[in-house]
Formats: sequence, structure tokens, C-alpha cells
Amino acid sequence: MSKFLTAPVPTKSLPGGIPFIIGNEAAERFSFYGMKGILVTFMATYLWLMNSDPNAMPMSEAKAIEWYHGFTFWVYLTPIAGALLADVLLGKYLTIMFLSIVYCLGHGALALMGGVEVAAIENTFGVDCSQFFLILGLSLIAVGSGGIKPCVSAHVGDQFGKSNAFWLTKVFGWFYVSINLGAALSNLLTPWLLEWYGPHWAFGVPGVLMALATFVFWLGRHRFVHVPPGGIAFLKETFSWVGISTILKLLVIYIFVAVFWALFDQTGSSWVLQGANMNRDWLGITWLPAQIQMVNPVMILLLVPFFTMVAYPAVDRFFTLTPIRKIAIGLFLMVPGFGLVAVAQTWIDQGQQPSIGWQVLAYAILTASEVMVSITCLEFSYTQAPRKMKSIIMAIFMCSVALGNLFTAVVNSKIQIPNPTADTAPAAKLVLDTRGDTDPGAVSAADLQKAIDGKFPDSGLKYAESGDGGFSLSMAWPNFEGGDQITVGFDSDGTQTGIEAKGISDVKKAFDVIEAMWANDRDELPKQAAGQAAIGGIIDPWGQPLTYKVISGTQARVTSNGPDELPLTSDDINDVITVNAPVPPADAQTWRQRAIAERQAKFGKSSSEESDVTEGDDGKSISSIVMIGGGETLEGADYFWFFVKLMLGTAICFLPVMFFYRPKEYLQEEGDVDPMESTTGAISDQ
Repeated sequence: MSKFLTAPVPTKSLPGGIPFIIGNEAAERFSFYGMKGILVTFMATYLWLMNSDPNAMPMSEAKAIEWYHGFTFWVYLTPIAGALLADVLLGKYLTIMFLSIVYCLGHGALALMGGVEVAAIENTFGVDCSQFFLILGLSLIAVGSGGIKPCVSAHVGDQFGKSNAFWLTKVFGWFYVSINLGAALSNLLTPWLLEWYGPHWAFGVPGVLMALATFVFWLGRHRFVHVPPGGIAFLKETFSWVGISTILKLLVIYIFVAVFWALFDQTGSSWVLQGANMNRDWLGITWLPAQIQMVNPVMILLLVPFFTMVAYPAVDRFFTLTPIRKIAIGLFLMVPGFGLVAVAQTWIDQGQQPSIGWQVLAYAILTASEVMVSITCLEFSYTQAPRKMKSIIMAIFMCSVALGNLFTAVVNSKIQIPNPTADTAPAAKLVLDTRGDTDPGAVSAADLQKAIDGKFPDSGLKYAESGDGGFSLSMAWPNFEGGDQITVGFDSDGTQTGIEAKGISDVKKAFDVIEAMWANDRDELPKQAAGQAAIGGIIDPWGQPLTYKVISGTQARVTSNGPDELPLTSDDINDVITVNAPVPPADAQTWRQRAIAERQAKFGKSSSEESDVTEGDDGKSISSIVMIGGGETLEGADYFWFFVKLMLGTAICFLPVMFFYRPKEYLQEEGDVDPMESTTGAISDQ
């Protein structure tokens, strides 16, 4: 006989375990959203500073978005495994407890980034230690967080029977409020911790909150209804006609909802990166780009009660607002919500700096969409699931989130233009490792070439020695058979000293023109038309005029199409021009500014980090980085408009589902148990 309640008691009262579940969820969501809210910013601007390679470069924005949504994909795919573990073997309570420990270990791995240097890790896995701990930490969090997701939300529903089922809508609303309360606090705190105290504190504090969440959940063990795992009965129900038909019916809805998540979860990726190019003074506060995410959970706290108590009853006076109709309206609301950031990005592309308030307005519309789609799907999924399939149905619902994030990750993967010189930095490190502690000339050039060919067989890199122990690595243009070479030089310490190739002198000449215009025009980058007119007379060696493109108010790009004479390929020569803010005094510098200074003191300033730098009257400076390839085929406002059009088409296609879908509800059976047993000490420890 079980030591715990195994079925809801027949009562009209709120179940006694609900406060512990909600308290646990608030702390756990602080942990998760605190980590996730700074993830893109960390990968794009901090991770490279924790790399021991002197030629490390910041991760591209598209790559950071790809990794972010790839991680989110696994977070929302692993619920399938968590649901099976709970429903077949362990039950929800034990599954949540065990996987919460895995979750805590993941945060511990993130907190170790940059604090451990183990050569065996780099040699075995082919990544530096900081990136290894990033991958390890995100993997453990994906397993831990993802595994408990369907169990926690289904565990809420398990506390109710038919007598008190009328509480379900309110409790799921409170449950969602607890999620967003934790998210709001973490979105305010963790970006500030990252800015001033660095990644160890920013990732460590959410880890402490995860440990607290686990403890709070353990405290409620005597108050919970512990629905036993279904075992064989679960499998029979899942693969019965009722189970399969239920899953297939819900999948029709989830496929459309996946597109909603493909857009919504970009509030933590592309929206954060966009915010860095906006005027972030709002309500008298200068916001960090990641902090503006707190608008969403705050809006949730306001809109959940408004929709529940005001909007839904008002609409019901005119027509029945079924869950499917709520979802349909929510899908259409996403279109103007995401459209606003597309409009803002259009202004950014023109060199303007729109207010972050545009994102705030977009969040208001987006949150209304979220209330109607996400909260509705959460409750609807539970009520549509047969009794022994609650967790697995919640997990399948979360697969819609995974599918949406996978789509966004794939889009960002496909739009990245390869950089043909990407292998030169790790090859240079291989040269140093092969030399070891000997004099630079002690290992023959032939042996070093053999080592490079063995490690990078498809790169075509050719090793050559230069004076003072330095060396160069050369390769052919990737899409051109004219015999021209790209040559990257390194000093005796493996630090990149320069890059040489036909056409680079022309883009540098164009940079000199833009630099002069910047210096003469109040330290502002020239607008699109003026910049293009100024460099239009410069022709690259292949007879093509150079192009000038404004990226934001502080960035622009001069491009040669390269030897293939085609835009947006790996042959492009790009000179990315950046206006840098004045460097503050040492005692007022952020963690990142201090880390850059320490890195430059340790390695010196490599050519991958700088070009000719000119300082303006106000302390600003202008610099450029020349690279071959790189960039994206879909960028700026075009990127955002692509998703807006996708969402509009999805919402229109959902309308037939709204008209023809027929739901069927399943709730837990009530047990013949004295209601007082749920609050007495008669139930012993597990």
C-alpha cells in the first residue's frame, strides 16, 4: 500500500500540494529563464573572451541564434523521455526529483566555464574548455529541465478530481503566473550580473535557485497526490485506438502552434541582439538588451487575470470562446506583434536608433498572443489526454515548442555564409602544439605540413615559415580556379598578424573613405546612399564595384563580391566597420571591458580584432575587421519579415481546424479518501 495519496480526494477545496508546486515552479523558472535570458548575449560577446586561443573570435549572431534555438529544441524534445520515465516507471514525483539533480549539475558546469583549463578536453573533443563546459552544461540542463517539464504541469492536474475541477483554469493561470514571476525577476537580475560580475555569477545564481526549487518541491511530498506510474497499462492506453486518435487529433493543432513558438522564442535571441542597436533609455532607465525580456512576464501577470476575469467573459456574451477559437485569435495576434520588430529593424537598417519602447509595445501584443495560445494549449492538452497519458500528452505538446525552435535553428544555420579561413586559427594552434617547447625551427616544415594535413585533410592549407619564428597558412579561393591564394600570417606565438589576398587592398581603400566621412560628419557613419556614392568609383580586381551597406547606427559593411563575382558567397571580401563607444576609466568598466583589457595584455591585439583605429572628438573610435566569407544570406529587416509572412500564412491555414475540430475531455477519477488525510502526518516519509 502506498505511503502517499494516489488519487484526488472528493473535496471542493484547493488541493494542499498546489502552493508547493507553484513555489517550486517560481524558483525553477527563475533558474531556467535567468540562464536562457543571457545565453545569446553570452555566446555572441562573452564566450570568446574565455577562450585560451589568442585568435579566438566572437561567435557570429546567426551562429549564436542557431545554438540558442538548438538548445531550446532539446529542452522541449526531452519531455518525451521524461514523460515515459514518469508514466511507465517512476511516477511524476520521483522523476521530477531525480532530474532536478541533473538540472543542478548543468548549472554547475556553466558556472565552471573559463575557470578550468584541461588540455585533454581540447585534444579529445576538439573544443576549448569553456566551450566544452558550455556544451556539457546546456546538455545537462536540457535533460533535467526538459525531462521534468511534462511531469510538473501534469502533476498540477493530478491534484484535482471532478469535485474540484472548477479550480483547474484558475490554478493553471496561477501556475503560469509563477513561471512568469520567476522569469521577470531573473530577467532583471542575471543580465546585470553578467554585465558587472561576469558569467560565473550570472550562471551560478540561477543554479542556486534551482537547488532551492528542488528543496521546496521535496517539502511538499506529503501534500501531493502521487499518481502511480501506468506501466503496461500506460502503454496499452497509449497505443489503443483512443490513445492514438487523441495524439493524432492534437498533433493537428500542435503543428500550427509550432510556428507560433518559432517566432515567440526569438524574444530571447534575435530580439535581444536587436535591442543592442536601439535607444535603450526607457522610463528613465538605461536597460540592458536582455533585461527588456522582463516585459513579457510582467505583461503575463497583468493579462492573465484580465483575460480570465474580464476579456473572456465579455466575449462569451456574444459567442462561445472555445479553446480552439482562443488559439486561432492568438495566432493572428502574433503577426502584428512580430511585425513591429520588423518595422523597428527597418529603421535600424537605415542607420537610425529607434526606441526600445517599440519592443515593449511588441511584447504587449505578443503576450496577449501567448496567453491565448500557450496557456490555452497547456490546459487544453491536459483535459484532452486520457487519464494515464497526461504526462505524455504534455510532452507531445512541448514537442510543438521543440519543432518551432528547430525550424528557427535550421533557418539560422542555412543563412550562414562559410568563412574559408575558419580552419587557420585551429591549424595555427596545432602548429604550436606540434612544436611544443622547442625552438620554432626545430620541427621541420614538412612535419608541420603533415600534421596539418592529418588534422585538416579537406582544408587545402599550405604551411610556410617566415622570419622570427613566424609562419603563414595559405589556401586557394574556395570557388575560383585562377591560382590566387588567401594567406593568413601568424607570429611565433601563434597570434594572427594579417591576412593577404587579391581585393583586400580595395576594401581597405574604401574603409579609408568611410573613415574620413565619419571623422568629418560629427562622428556618424554615412547613410546608405552617401556611403555608396563615395566608394562607387572603387572597382575590385574582378571588375566589380564595391558595395556599402549600413547594418545599424554603429556598424556598416564594405563588400567585394570576390573572384566568383556573385554576392553572398564564401568568396566575398567583407570589411565590417564599427563605431566603438569611449572606453570608461578602469574603476567604471564592465566585466567584459576588463576581460578584453586582460586578454590584450596577455596576447596582444591580433589583426583579427582590429584594423586602423581612429578616435573622434567625443572619445569614440572607428575600426574595421576584414574577413572573407561570413555574414548571412538573410539579415536585417528581411529576416524579421520572413517570419511575419510565415506566421500570417499559418494563422490563415488554421481557420479550417478551428471550425471542424471536436474536443473530448478526460479528468482523473476521485478516490474514496478522507480529505483530512491530505493534510495530516499519517502519511509517512518516502
